Amino acid sequence: MKIAIIGSRGYTNKRKIKDFIFKIKEKFGDELEVVSGGAKDGSDKYAKKFALEFDIKYSEFPPVHESHNGYCVLEAFRYNKQYNVGNYHRRNKDIVEYSDKVVAFVTDSDRITNGTASALKYSKKIEKTFVILD
Repeated sequence: MKIAIIGSRGYTNKRKIKDFIFKIKEKFGDELEVVSGGAKDGSDKYAKKFALEFDIKYSEFPPVHESHNGYCVLEAFRYNKQYNVGNYHRRNKDIVEYSDKVVAFVTDSDRITNGTASALKYSKKIEKTFVILD
């Protein structure tokens, strides 16, 4: 089960993400894969931290203007491209398409950030299961 954990870079409730990842590990065991966009802060940061702490398979989709790393799903030649804001939206689509379910951790469900909204809109478009947690 590939579960994408996305959300605001300003998200700080690391305990909530840790508890969530612990519960899904109990449910799916070795079949679990946590997927993230690889941002250095917020939801992505904690998704990576706790997936690795709990020895869960972890996969990452940084935007293509960033560097390839050992957790990237896409091949190395896809990275180190010129910056373009559209790179984030393409990355969000890749995350949604790759994952079985999408979980968005947001600071305020009434004010979802543009990036998170982009991923959720695409999830809805392709009828991918998603949930928003704050």
